[in-house]
Amino acid sequence: MSSYLSVLKKYAVFNGRSRRKEYWMFVLFNFIFSIAAIIIDNLLGFSVAGLPYGFIYLIYMLAVLLPGLAASVRRLHDTGKSGWWVLISLVPFIGGIWLLVLLCIEGNSGTNQYGEDPKQVLN
Repeated sequence: MSSYLSVLKKYAVFNGRSRRKEYWMFVLFNFIFSIAAIIIDNLLGFSVAGLPYGFIYLIYMLAVLLPGLAASVRRLHDTGKSGWWVLISLVPFIGGIWLLVLLCIEGNSGTNQYGEDPKQVLN
């Protein structure tokens, strides 16, 4: 949960680096909260006709769109890639797979052009 909150504290910070743990814990909690928002939408009757989600889910997703994008850019910075690589996901089929690979690989050890190694800063 602390990783999720640390990403939210850096709401629109696109510079620096982010560890794999921070990024993937954010993704995990974001998934859990998204499912909870869908369930609440359905229980309260806010779901849009023909769709499983509604108003609460849409508000939540808009609220975490920018921090999620910023966390992805910082994660790419940790691997030594520019944040613009997030746009590779627009390439059909291969783009999303390649972005997933980039988000999963271990970051560069030591300082790179985007900042200090977040593993060394914590130790």
